[in-house]
Amino acid sequence: MDFDTLIDRVGTGSSKWDKMEEVYGVSPKDGIPMWVADTDFRPPQVVLDRVKQAAEHGIFGYFTNADEFNASIKWWMQNRHGWTVENDWIFTTTGIVNAVGMCLNAFTRKGDGIIVFAPVYHAFGKVVRNAGRELVEMPLVKDAGGLYRMDFDAYEGMLTGKEKMIILCSPHNPGGRVWSREELQAVADFAKKHDLLLVSDEIHHDLVYPGHKHIPMPLVDPSIHDRLIMLTAPSKTFNVAGLHTGNVIISDPKLNETFRAAMLAINLAGNSVGDMVLAAAYSPEGAAWVDALMVYLDENRKILDATIADIPGLSSMRLEGTYLSWVDFEGTGMSPEEFYRRVNEEAKIAVNHGATFGVGGEYCARFNIGTQRARVEEACRRLRDAFADLQ
Repeated sequence: MDFDTLIDRVGTGSSKWDKMEEVYGVSPKDGIPMWVADTDFRPPQVVLDRVKQAAEHGIFGYFTNADEFNASIKWWMQNRHGWTVENDWIFTTTGIVNAVGMCLNAFTRKGDGIIVFAPVYHAFGKVVRNAGRELVEMPLVKDAGGLYRMDFDAYEGMLTGKEKMIILCSPHNPGGRVWSREELQAVADFAKKHDLLLVSDEIHHDLVYPGHKHIPMPLVDPSIHDRLIMLTAPSKTFNVAGLHTGNVIISDPKLNETFRAAMLAINLAGNSVGDMVLAAAYSPEGAAWVDALMVYLDENRKILDATIADIPGLSSMRLEGTYLSWVDFEGTGMSPEEFYRRVNEEAKIAVNHGATFGVGGEYCARFNIGTQRARVEEACRRLRDAFADLQ
């Protein structure tokens, strides 16, 4: 499987490549985009063949393929994650952010408090605020090894009684944590104790490095099913985010009925190509491709971490899952404006600025290593040059 071939995405409408000059002042002519969370890899051949087959057929009318679509999801969750899913638990949305918005509308009201463990994926905050809900940021803390942990003793004192829902990012974006069974149980216990719905965004669940194992929330505590909404998608795993295909999986009959009514009220349905791609990707061929991808990303991870470790004042959180590295610049003593200037203007690397992820992200940046190794190595060389005065 070829992950090394450079693919020119400039001028293709790619947000990652075609918007980085507008957002960060980094030209795609000589810049390296390491911000938007998609990769620069083509999906597996089984996916490309399915899309080619559809294009050659040439008709894209109203589409119904629920049997194959659901069977593929059930196969993938059972074989890759040990999680048994039933057909009538599955809903299709236009991506995970859309799914979060649907959950807010279906299960909460304006003014309700929505808990996130911050810093966290920035789109959560945007959707929560746009829906007229109150974003409640409960800060993650770093342990002695520099990894994020949840501090439920502190969180108890932050509750006001307005909180109705938790949005959990598992694995965590941007910190790359693959939460342990004990940590996930603590989230479940907190939700049960305070009568909170739990929306578990597990979009990065396939992207886990050696020595770590993602545990789907239903397998942590079956008693939480009556307050649990699961979100999954093939988009991060297979680099098909532009097809906007996400899944909401709800086992509890009452929650399921409520969400179904919300779906029917807006007549939301999936798109034909997205459904085809999911069915093709969630297959033995797709699984073999993901295994090879993780070997490749693991080497990219090691290369970036070694570079960051060599630059005084910089540190990267040990990546357990995802292809998104969280780099802390606070030890340099520089202001965010200065270290971002060096990264954006001198190194010509577009990265996500940490403050957009909420409390605790102010001195960090998120680097996307889901690209060809040559680009990762070039980005590392540029970072060393941009911070050469510290070495």
